[in-house]
Amino acid sequence: MSAFLPHLRTGWHVDQAILSEDDRLVVIRFGRDNDPDCMLIDELLYKISDAVSQFAVIYICDIDKVPDFNEMYELYDPMTIMFFYRNKHMMCDFGTGNNNKLNFVVSGKQELIDIIETIYRGAMKGKGLVVAPKDYSYINKRGDLR
Repeated sequence: MSAFLPHLRTGWHVDQAILSEDDRLVVIRFGRDNDPDCMLIDELLYKISDAVSQFAVIYICDIDKVPDFNEMYELYDPMTIMFFYRNKHMMCDFGTGNNNKLNFVVSGKQELIDIIETIYRGAMKGKGLVVAPKDYSYINKRGDLR
């Protein structure tokens, strides 16, 4: 499904995606296109892209082809989703200890829509950190219950 979502092919493209959007949340999936977790989340992102298009824009960036942000954003996981609003990094408390990014696969479309909408609503209120609509402290890396 990553073939249907816009790819950011250089560091300049990533910067422009973050800088150019004034009204919507910028959602960037950093990872490797052939990673199983990335494939799962890309499918979910593709399926929800129309539903969130009024308040979010979704991009994909392969961290092997564009390593510019790997150190800056600590992109060490196979799959990471980061959120930006008006050139500001948006953080979300998922209960996992890492508020900077989502680095696990969520279980369904509505769950991902709820996360994106919650972050967007917080961004509209000027918040830099929002609390996820669900506590993910009890799940493992792949989004399964422990």
